[in-house]
Amino acid sequence: MSTSTPSSRSSATSPHVSAPAAAVRGDGLSRARTVLNKVPEVTAWFWVIKVLATTVGETFADYLDGTLGLGLGGTSVLMTAVLVVVLVAQLRADRYRAPLYWLTVVLVSVVGTLLTDCLTDAAGVPLVVSTTVFAVALAATFAIWFAKERTLSIHAVTSLPRELFYWLAVLLTFALGTAAGDLLSEQVGLGYWPTALLVAVVIAAVAATRYGLGANAVACFWVAYVLTRPLGASLGDGFSQAHTDGGLGLGTTWTSVVFLGVILACVTYLTVTKRDQTPAESLSEPKVRH
Repeated sequence: MSTSTPSSRSSATSPHVSAPAAAVRGDGLSRARTVLNKVPEVTAWFWVIKVLATTVGETFADYLDGTLGLGLGGTSVLMTAVLVVVLVAQLRADRYRAPLYWLTVVLVSVVGTLLTDCLTDAAGVPLVVSTTVFAVALAATFAIWFAKERTLSIHAVTSLPRELFYWLAVLLTFALGTAAGDLLSEQVGLGYWPTALLVAVVIAAVAATRYGLGANAVACFWVAYVLTRPLGASLGDGFSQAHTDGGLGLGTTWTSVVFLGVILACVTYLTVTKRDQTPAESLSEPKVRH
């Protein structure tokens, strides 16, 4: 996407370069992010849809497993296959596209939940063990990602290797958040709503650390990203589970339908308004006086 004139093209130091070229050379970061980055800007909309997606990950997995009777194994195979198809489409996309990106997040949420459920319910792995294993796996993913790419920022998901690291990390955050949330609400016995409240308070503390004390933005983002999983899962269980179990008794069907509907409305709004993307003005090339 070059707008250079013939004279400027003949100059070896011309400032008129395309956004992809700027990304390769290391300048024009905001322009490269808009053209190449495969994830949305982190706004309030991002966190709202993320929590909604985690809730659906909990309730929809239960819906397929229990209500439809697919069983844990059948549900896991089906949703993993669907995720692979959609993830391939996401990886092949040339830039961030809200419907495709958030569909991928919802499916990763479901599969991440099922991953923990398979270990806990089918293999009998204690929640303490699975929580520890997923935490170590996530830490190892971050370590390898940073060693190879020198950044963990979601504002720099501009290549296939970085996007693969990103989605692996996202999958592990969902699995870790599921295991940690179940550990608190079920094994420790806090219950759905107290767990949701506790996690919300911790997230608020992370936000205060970031914006009040200037803590590292990337570290705070990923901590909050992990914590929104048990928050959403606890909310999902709180809405869907029976009154006798401490829930509101809406069931997995209605809870999934309502939350999916809200996600669809939010994503449609963002697709139309593009409020989760870098402003288009940042694509304009700098005007330099010769």
